Amino acid sequence: MHSFMPTLFGAASPRDRTPLLTDWIMRRGLIFLPMFLLLAVTLSGVGAMVNAADPTGADTLKDNPNAAVNMAWTLITGFLVWFMQLGFAFLGAGLIRSKNQTNYWTKSFMDFCIASLGFWAFGFALMYGGSKLFPGLDQGNSFIGFSGFFLSGASYDVSTIMMWFFQMVFAATATTIVAGAVAERMKITAYMAYAFIIGAIVYPIYGKWIWGGGWLSTLSIGGVTGARDFAGSGVVHMVGGLAALIGAAMVGPRIGKFNKDGTPNMIRGHNLPYVVIGTFILFFGWFGFNPGSTLAATDLRISVIAVNTFLAGVTGAVVALYWVFARTGKMDIIAGCNGALVGLVGITAPCAFVSPWAAVVIGGISVPFMFATAHIVERVLKVDDAVGAVPVHLGGGLWGLLAVGIFADGAYLGVKGLIAGETGQILLQLVNIGALVAWVGITMSITFLVIKKTIGLRASAKEELQGLDVPEHGMEAYPVDLPAMAGASGGAER
Repeated sequence: MHSFMPTLFGAASPRDRTPLLTDWIMRRGLIFLPMFLLLAVTLSGVGAMVNAADPTGADTLKDNPNAAVNMAWTLITGFLVWFMQLGFAFLGAGLIRSKNQTNYWTKSFMDFCIASLGFWAFGFALMYGGSKLFPGLDQGNSFIGFSGFFLSGASYDVSTIMMWFFQMVFAATATTIVAGAVAERMKITAYMAYAFIIGAIVYPIYGKWIWGGGWLSTLSIGGVTGARDFAGSGVVHMVGGLAALIGAAMVGPRIGKFNKDGTPNMIRGHNLPYVVIGTFILFFGWFGFNPGSTLAATDLRISVIAVNTFLAGVTGAVVALYWVFARTGKMDIIAGCNGALVGLVGITAPCAFVSPWAAVVIGGISVPFMFATAHIVERVLKVDDAVGAVPVHLGGGLWGLLAVGIFADGAYLGVKGLIAGETGQILLQLVNIGALVAWVGITMSITFLVIKKTIGLRASAKEELQGLDVPEHGMEAYPVDLPAMAGASGGAER
């Protein structure tokens, strides 16, 4: 302990070390408490894992010859969605400064690791317990599930675990949206704590209401039953976008973002090619996101879903590019990338329920939703969203939910919107939006407030001005080479 304490707390006297140790426990040690509890509960439940439904898949394949192709389809599209994490990492990294690259890449890599463990331990059970969609998910009610924890017991089943993986990558996507909005000033420890909470509790419980047989999926208005969100404009993107707005508001703007009169300044990113690369990867991953949500390759609607996804994305890119060109006379590729992304977010909820012409319209209208949201966030609310995550995901997600109630043509699952003469669906979509805003708004506000009062949300001003890479990680993404000094040091070491 004698040699450890100076390293941890500096060269403090024995009298000074007690308050320093207490502060370290409060600000650092509490982060590990949920992990230790998680490990303890996991080990205590190992014995129950042998009570499986079909852990090899033999019975499943015997009962359903199509199970193999549908499982392969679902898992492969899940792999594509997981690969979107790299797209988010490139996109956000390109839009922020070089001095925060290590910090951002760490958050982008570790957030899905931590959120996924939370979703494995608690989130999946809270989301799908009681749905009875797969073995081991029999207990729960319209608001919360109670079975499937740790994928143990009867949920140790090939079909249930397939569903867990596909839903896990969606939970990870919702989680990582926040990284860009709070970039360059939120402490890494605070961000990791947030990631666990959203993956374990916030995302899954709202997801239960829509996808897990919950009350929003069974609510009836005007003879129409169930709010609809096919692949997650609300469940994934609007949840992540609203969490990002709350997190960015509570952590505060970056130093230099706003002038004394409240007008914003442009803080430029460091790598434009990263932005385009990230957008390409995300666009590609969306073909897993939307078509994969059929959970079946034998559902041939996947061709329509894929084309609708593509058309909305490219339309959003074109509209955004020319929108900015009309205003500035410049072809802004960043606007084009954001336009593509908001078009993709907008089509995510209605992708299975609309025809291709409607997908083009939805992608185009996503752009004014994005720009309007950006204006409100930056100019009205004075919130600093470092990469524009809130306009794309919150604004685009809101439009996507509304678009179901407007453009659904009744060709798939009988879902009809206003163009098909049905008013009940748009009313259900509005109720859904209200429930989402209330749940995420309350829970994420509490989450960030508790983090702020315990381990702290924001890095110090000195660390922010220096960049978070060295203070929080001890390394730079782009270290400066000093040949003479490096040579001298190398010789001394040898």
